[in-house]
Amino acid sequence: MISVTKFNDRDIIVNCDLIELIESTPDTTLTTTTGKKILVRETVDEVLEKVVAYKGRINKVAN
Repeated sequence: MISVTKFNDRDIIVNCDLIELIESTPDTTLTTTTGKKILVRETVDEVLEKVVAYKGRINKVAN
């Protein structure tokens, strides 16, 4: 799970395993496997960094 900020400055937690697509249009839009679209303040690179960090923490715990 990663924390991202919606454009109303509300922080939300997103299950990054359900993110299917990350687009810059120019705002960053996350599209989930269910088709839901979430517009966030973070850049594509920032979202990717959060996903990689989360996955690294999960893999570290699993080992």
